Amino acid sequence: MSYALDANILLYASDESSPKYSKAKEFLFKCTERADVLYLPWMTVSAYLRIATHPRIFQQPLSPDDALANVESLISLPQVRLLAEGEGFWEYLRQTYDLMPIRGNLVPDAQLATLLRQHGVNVLYTHDSDFKKFDWLEVRDPFK
Repeated sequence: MSYALDANILLYASDESSPKYSKAKEFLFKCTERADVLYLPWMTVSAYLRIATHPRIFQQPLSPDDALANVESLISLPQVRLLAEGEGFWEYLRQTYDLMPIRGNLVPDAQLATLLRQHGVNVLYTHDSDFKKFDWLEVRDPFK
């Protein structure tokens, strides 16, 4: 079974001040031991790098080098694949917009959900309940 991670999982695993830190770190470690293909969408990587190094969001932001090293430790694993929009992504995205009103903070969620749909990835680990709006995704919250 393949699966993907939302940025919030990576962020909790990097934020020692978060009450979810220990559980997120443990979950991420278990992911590294699984043989299943773990997809990391580029937009997840980008969101992680942006937020983890942002001093207004993280009490102790990571240095760019530390944040990059965290990503590199994941993408160096043989079961991890980076995921990007492929040919025809726009048509998939339009279909998503036709299914429901997408605006504001739901825009990046719709983009991620649509990207996973395009590539046939049906399982997303996230703490963001908005992803439950996309009926093609099986949303799993590792903190429950």
